[in-house]
Amino acid sequence: MANKVPKTVILRKQQKTFAQRLNSQGVAGYVFTALFIVGFLAFMIIPMAMSFGFAFTKYNILSPPQFNGLDNFKQMFTNDPVFWQSFKATMYYVVFSVPMRLIMALLIALLLVKKSKASGLYRALFYLPSIVGSSVAIAILWKRMFASDGVVNSLLQAVGIDCNIAWLGRTDTAIWTLIILAVWQFGSSMLIFLSGLKQIPVALYEVADVEGAGPFTRFFKITLPMLTPTVFFNLINQLINGFMAFTQSYIITQGKPRNSTLFYTVYMYQNSFTYNKMGYGCAMAWFMILIVGTLTLILFKTQNKWVYYES
Repeated sequence: MANKVPKTVILRKQQKTFAQRLNSQGVAGYVFTALFIVGFLAFMIIPMAMSFGFAFTKYNILSPPQFNGLDNFKQMFTNDPVFWQSFKATMYYVVFSVPMRLIMALLIALLLVKKSKASGLYRALFYLPSIVGSSVAIAILWKRMFASDGVVNSLLQAVGIDCNIAWLGRTDTAIWTLIILAVWQFGSSMLIFLSGLKQIPVALYEVADVEGAGPFTRFFKITLPMLTPTVFFNLINQLINGFMAFTQSYIITQGKPRNSTLFYTVYMYQNSFTYNKMGYGCAMAWFMILIVGTLTLILFKTQNKWVYYES
């Protein structure tokens, strides 16, 4: 008579088979990613789909949306001068702040790429503005610094420059206070540049030294070409962040003077939640997505002309 197999052994075999079945079908991966998938659908895809629908409606949040076709877009393009003013202010901010931030980040990265005892401390200090720079507290502090009786005017007067400028009250200087704040937050781009600089083969610089190449030649013939993929990555990120700027304008200037610092996102927020024109605000949001998407597509299509990939 054959020996009976204990039930515990049979159960273990069944459990092992079940676990193997889960792994073979990839079910375990879906289980672990389920939380992200649910969150992505609930907080990204579904709200985006709803906002796209609201863009073609007259919706004030308090009453059901009423379909109005393309009226929001017609109003936006033909009968809303503030819309174009906010778009112009945002483009001006992006065109100047993004290149200046990338240049500053690259310069600091070149200084910090050499190892020293205090290099870790310097990197942390330079990265700190990127963490706290977009906070409300820093925005309020920045507003006080550029006031008529603020620190900036006091420092200029201390070095012999008679200056009593209302930086935030003039259309030609108010936007530049926000641009300077954006440039000051170069820490994240700096760390990415540092990582890219460390990936450049040292052998290239050794050959350049043998050939007698100077520092400028090494930079423009070796460093910058080899760093173009990192520049491209930083450019895409900072371009998107530039169009998403909100706190600087909303807290520091409130769009003043004469809407010269009224960023697109602030005006979109005002239409959606201050003026209760949610449908109009959604239409503005989708127009901005179209603009950012078009600029990003242009950069991707033209990267083969200036981005060097070693592979």
